[in-house]
Amino acid sequence: MSGDIAILGAGMHPWGKWGRSFVEYGTAAARAALADAGIDWTQVESVVGADTVRGGYPGHVAGATFAKALGWQGARVTSVYAACASGAQAIGAARAQILAGLADVVLVVGADAAPKGFFAPAGGERPDDPDWLRFRVLGATNPAYFGLYARRRMALHGDTVDDFAQVKVKNAAAGALNANARYRKTVSAEEVAASAVVADPLRLLDICATSDGAAALVLTSMDFARRHGAADPVRIRAVSTVTPTYPRAVLDLPDIATDSAVSVEPSPHSFRASIARAAYEEAGIGPEDVSLAEVYDLSTALELEWYEDLGLCGTGEGAKLLRDGATALGGRIPVNASGGLASFGEAVPAQAIAQVCELTWQLRGTAGDRQAAGARVGITANQGLFGHGSSVIAVR
Repeated sequence: MSGDIAILGAGMHPWGKWGRSFVEYGTAAARAALADAGIDWTQVESVVGADTVRGGYPGHVAGATFAKALGWQGARVTSVYAACASGAQAIGAARAQILAGLADVVLVVGADAAPKGFFAPAGGERPDDPDWLRFRVLGATNPAYFGLYARRRMALHGDTVDDFAQVKVKNAAAGALNANARYRKTVSAEEVAASAVVADPLRLLDICATSDGAAALVLTSMDFARRHGAADPVRIRAVSTVTPTYPRAVLDLPDIATDSAVSVEPSPHSFRASIARAAYEEAGIGPEDVSLAEVYDLSTALELEWYEDLGLCGTGEGAKLLRDGATALGGRIPVNASGGLASFGEAVPAQAIAQVCELTWQLRGTAGDRQAAGARVGITANQGLFGHGSSVIAVR
């Protein structure tokens, strides 16, 4: 049996600050995906929802919430939560159901209505929660540890603040062409440099916002897709949701300690690199086969690190790949042709699904002015709190 499943539909609710319920956003994205697939809601046999903590229990558990909003029709439901990797976990759950023969048609939905400012742990005293500890013990908010990542790159690889600014310039140029993006305005390196310092060396325009938004996919078995008239659909070939490997010798917040390497040698590959490596192995391809990538650019510096983690260049060569224009629209390997989180902001349960929506449109050749020429293989990369890896490979 082939491990591929088909992406018949992709839909989004535009990102922004709309002040409404995440249910409304997710329902709109779901309907858009169903319309794109040419499938009636009553044909959906399973709904997998990526949970939002802020819109969470009581009363809202994503799978059943969206099934109810669309109109109860008996579909099985699943709800998953894996922080920023929730969307990929939802795709993985849907794929497992299809390959197991439990459903032919699965709707995957993620949506959020995010608070203003940076994300923080929920209230209460939780001394066994490393996310709570890094806020309370270290004072390390999200922007603070984005800044630490940037400083590490500067120290190890010689990256500069202008390198970071050029990531924003690149992504803003792509986002300006995307009707679903929150920020649709080009930005210059001078504007990045003139924005307020948030966590040195990162400035306001180096860091993604928090947003409202939603994304949805209609996933099916290959047999169903062919019966439905889709002879050559975009296909998901791999979903990686790996965890880290001990010992971890490099500090990686929100964990606030490393592990002893006295007895066992650390892995030669970082956690983020292992996420992509597992996806490549499952898909039977390598970085050299990739046409484009959508990565988790919480900060400009972090995007450069993903280039290396995905194997698009060697360690420490991310800034050079950027400077050479390889990752821009029209470049050899466009990264974040959607505009990335720099242009969208974070809508946590939706963002990994939104990445696959972009791959779908790119591989279909329908991305308009953002189109990557001859796109055949796309990869996504994400990372959720507490060891949730996330990478999806789609092919055409």
